[in-house]
Amino acid sequence: MTANDSQDSPAQAAQAAQAAQANQADQAVQTANAVLQFWFGRGKNAVEVAEEKSALWWEKDAQTDRDIRETFAATCDAIAAGKLDDWADSPRGLLALIICTDQFPRNMHRNTPDAFARDAAALAYAKRAIEFGFDKKLRPIERVFAYLPFEHSESLTEQQRSLELYGDLAKNAAAGETKLFKQYLDFARRHHQIIQRFGRFPHRNAILSRPSGGDEMTFLEQPGSGF
Repeated sequence: MTANDSQDSPAQAAQAAQAAQANQADQAVQTANAVLQFWFGRGKNAVEVAEEKSALWWEKDAQTDRDIRETFAATCDAIAAGKLDDWADSPRGLLALIICTDQFPRNMHRNTPDAFARDAAALAYAKRAIEFGFDKKLRPIERVFAYLPFEHSESLTEQQRSLELYGDLAKNAAAGETKLFKQYLDFARRHHQIIQRFGRFPHRNAILSRPSGGDEMTFLEQPGSGF
């Protein structure tokens, strides 16, 4: 669903990573609330939140990538080191963990393998959210991001779960929000179709040094193949 898989040059990605390392020592570890405030803003309903934050979520922007690196890289490192495991004990804390492992790496490490290096952790957090019923304690627009690790998975089983989760959101959307949540379901369907067809996301192949097959090369020539 995210544009955060789109590509810059490897040299630009390397330069960005070096700059992040240089700034990281001076960063403070942010709170879970700070992560969620940054990501969701102040909108009172799903439509207001999406109107305010859609550009942040889906558009490729070098300044946004820098802002996330400069603000949240130390937080993401603390999570990877197990220093913020207590966040997983509350619904909103767990949501912040998912954003820091699923969304932020795609900005901070765009076009490098590290963009996807925390996907397994994000998926584990998402499964925990469902297991403990934490997802149902979040606003529907927040659940969109709680479920994204399923949509980003290259497992067909997890993709099927994604369809079920986004289908539930669309089915139960509040009046005036149905169109928005049907759009999220449409993205989930498109991701599912790609995994069903190829068993992986072809647009990641170059980044992950995976050779692309002929059908994948043809697919990659189509508009929107990399979301």
